[in-house]
Amino acid sequence: MELISPAVTGYDQYRENIPRGVMETVEYPSTTVGNSRKAMVYTPPEFSSTTMYPVLFLLHGIGGDETEWHTHGSPQIILDNMYNDNLLEPMVIVFPNGRAMSNDRAEGDLFEPEKIKAFKRFESDLLNDLIPYMESNYPLHKSRDKRAIAGLSMGGGQSLNIGLSNLDHFAWIGAFSAAPNTRSPELLVPDFSKAPSLLSLLWISCGEQDNLIEISLGVHQYLAQHGVPHIWHEERGGHDWPVWKNDLYLFSQRLFK
Repeated sequence: MELISPAVTGYDQYRENIPRGVMETVEYPSTTVGNSRKAMVYTPPEFSSTTMYPVLFLLHGIGGDETEWHTHGSPQIILDNMYNDNLLEPMVIVFPNGRAMSNDRAEGDLFEPEKIKAFKRFESDLLNDLIPYMESNYPLHKSRDKRAIAGLSMGGGQSLNIGLSNLDHFAWIGAFSAAPNTRSPELLVPDFSKAPSLLSLLWISCGEQDNLIEISLGVHQYLAQHGVPHIWHEERGGHDWPVWKNDLYLFSQRLFK
């Protein structure tokens, strides 16, 4: 079993005088939803339009939108620091809105049935609208081995649901504190013989004090029982940002290597 150390002290603290990536907001046409939708995009330091990059789609929780990671998780600071420490392969990171509906703001009753359906509908939005838009507007590799999906809580469940049912699109999958929207393990990985050869990395992590840990633990135990290679990381903390920021640090440095 791989020994996983927590993020180094200061990994999420702003540093002076280092190269910086760029965080911007884009709007893309969604045939799935029927209007334009927003996503945030991080391009790495020294980004060049003549270089081809792999891509990570990083999803938010039920209470967030495309800005949630940027607002609460300091991804730009974390990633800039990691690039400066030579820990990351250069990649583009996309922060979508995983609530695929006309009014996709995180407001009102977040557990309304239509809003929960919208998280399922995001699979079509991602595959048919957002990925084609990103590949048309950024220099991205189009092969599955250069594409990753990960997320926290509701987005962790989405990452497992979407990633494992679309291994022709994603070779790298990460779930941080996956929520109850996660499909049962039997539905996530129905074919044990096929998944190992297609997965470059399957990462599942959760805080020890998280009251949703049984969901992640159940997936981990099922995968272990059936010999599907993956990383299981149980860490100090609950269902909160210190855990998810640490997961971003640990997961991202394993990608595309």
